[in-house]
Amino acid sequence: MRTEQLEYIAAVTRLGSLRRAAEELRLSQPALSETVRNLERELGVDLLERKRTGATMSAEGRELLPHITGVLEAVDRLRAAAGEQHRISRMVRVGTVNAATVPLLIPVVRAFRAAHPLTQVEVVAAQQTDIHRALTEGGFDLGLVNHLEGDDVPPALESTQLLHGQPVVCLRPDSPLASRAAVSVDDLLTQPLIAMRSGYVMNRYVHRLLNGCAPSLAYSTDGAEMGKLMVAQGLGATVLPDFSIIGDPLERLGAITYRPLAGAPPRVLLMLQGRRAQSVPRAARDLRETFVRRAGELGGTLSSSPNQEADSATG
Repeated sequence: MRTEQLEYIAAVTRLGSLRRAAEELRLSQPALSETVRNLERELGVDLLERKRTGATMSAEGRELLPHITGVLEAVDRLRAAAGEQHRISRMVRVGTVNAATVPLLIPVVRAFRAAHPLTQVEVVAAQQTDIHRALTEGGFDLGLVNHLEGDDVPPALESTQLLHGQPVVCLRPDSPLASRAAVSVDDLLTQPLIAMRSGYVMNRYVHRLLNGCAPSLAYSTDGAEMGKLMVAQGLGATVLPDFSIIGDPLERLGAITYRPLAGAPPRVLLMLQGRRAQSVPRAARDLRETFVRRAGELGGTLSSSPNQEADSATG
């Protein structure tokens, strides 16, 4: 067994494809595939499930993944102790629904990189369902997802609540709804609505909120970031957690604002999730601790109010 065989398995797991892993490792795909199969024969288990859509870790592979990452980290520590300056850096992959990007995610990545300059952080935008699957299969180390208060969390994942907030209506300051203290469902039905695609919690919440009423569904999109850009361009309004808007560059520039929903909407919880495993890579543990520490600095919530003075000046 060679260390590079374990590196290859880790790359295939992270990228979900033998082809993409071969490109990153600068190997031919047949050579990579044969190396992986040699390791599987030596261990006596099929580490990968090979499908037409890509390669994912098998159930046996998921059980062995913590041991593989543990060996690789031990090799890194040995190289560091020996003074090797060009060791292979580890990578931590974070799946996110693009929630609380500015107040939470960006500061966490910046602080983590300062403490771990040789560890790469890859942030991947995805839907909740895709994040849960990738966490289970080993493709992501951590996931940032929204939950409505009362939702069940996947039992196979370890979940930590980072922030809580309220669903609000994100709109342009010159929107007629910006003059409202709060936006009702009837108000919302008068405007083109930018919805999150199926697979996002906010898609499910909006359908529940409208309760069968026919909205002017003008667009649907993936993730809060694109939704906010579409709002800024005057294409409509969208419903997002307040922690996805507060502090956003578009909000600071006055291109978007937000108003609370009338009534008593449920809280939206921002959860940090990861696999339940006896051995978790050190980098992933450190990144999790950085998330929790930053959330503690924010007090578990983000409180702010739209800049009414700026809104009235533009409206």
